[in-house]
Amino acid sequence: MAIEIKVPPLGESLVDAIVGSWLKSEGETISRGETILELETDKVNLEVTAEDDGVLGAIQRQEGDTVTVGEVLGTLEAGDGAPLADNPEAAPDPAAVDAAESDETTEPESTDAPGGPPAATAQPVTPPAQADTAPAPSEPASDDAAGGRAAPAVKRMAEEHDIDLAAVTGSGPGGRITREDLFGHIASQSKTPSAAAAPVPEPVNQPAPLPTAPAATPADPAREERVRLSRRRQTIATRLVEAQQTAAMLTTFNEIDLTAVMEIRSRRKDAFKEKHGVNLGFMSFFTKAAIGALKAFPNVNAELQGNELVLKKYYDIGIAVGVEEGLVVPVLRDADRKSFAQIESEIVELAGKARDNKLALAELQGGTFTLTNGGVFGSLLSTPILNTPQVGIL
Repeated sequence: MAIEIKVPPLGESLVDAIVGSWLKSEGETISRGETILELETDKVNLEVTAEDDGVLGAIQRQEGDTVTVGEVLGTLEAGDGAPLADNPEAAPDPAAVDAAESDETTEPESTDAPGGPPAATAQPVTPPAQADTAPAPSEPASDDAAGGRAAPAVKRMAEEHDIDLAAVTGSGPGGRITREDLFGHIASQSKTPSAAAAPVPEPVNQPAPLPTAPAATPADPAREERVRLSRRRQTIATRLVEAQQTAAMLTTFNEIDLTAVMEIRSRRKDAFKEKHGVNLGFMSFFTKAAIGALKAFPNVNAELQGNELVLKKYYDIGIAVGVEEGLVVPVLRDADRKSFAQIESEIVELAGKARDNKLALAELQGGTFTLTNGGVFGSLLSTPILNTPQVGIL
């Protein structure tokens, strides 16, 4: 009996996710509790694990697809792990898989090219006599002629570069065409001149076009690479732009004499680490100082909701952490009640979770004020953007 692999609950206010990467291939053995794929959300990446032992059946949603809670991603079949292609009894009918995939994953051509021709019709120009005798190709026929299939993201890439999928050999499971297959095809075309690349003669009454680089040059993987933005990076970019468009931000610089702080830290750091097992950094000092300022000026520990200023009487301090996937801001809850050691320990713990992509949604939500340290990147001064709906950032 097949078990459906579904999108799990994503957390508060999250209704959809993007399929990040499948860690298992069709026909591969999977143990209960083992991670099958990753989903990207606005805030964190989620792992989808197997509910039971079995073999990964048909993958229904591909990398880059947007999915919602409860949507079927694929199936987990009972079996001993033999590849589906080598096990006729377990292998699904190719025609049925093609039909199902066409229904579930093929996107309308108009989504990516409004008013333009379908990708499969973007063929090299041929004389009228040949065009009259050749049947008009269609996208499904291109996929079948290629001996495999392609995910929507790959099809879009093929459209962008006017590549006929029928001319590309797929190396993925079941002959599926991957991005690497497209890159290899582009590279081979750039090295082998063909009649299809010959320029079409311009009409006599048209001015000669300006010299341009060969069409294949921009798509040469040695010169350019296309990397899909993760859901988190897209969300960060969107929210930072929204903050700049909706908030009247002012940046002010002040000099602070840290001589006393430097002296205390230098004198106590060894004993502090020996007692608490964590370094005495500057972030705990900045956190304590910020909380003192927020108590003195409560309007800064607030957020705007419509025509009202909501004053927060608690101090949940966001600590900005830069990781490979972008900036995240885990929250230090009730920081005013914590000691220097507790603050330092929690910052180290949250930063470690951020780097390992293990932060829970609850650890990223809320926050009344944010601290960010641009100096770790070598900058002298920086002007951070507000972490909305907060009204201040240090």
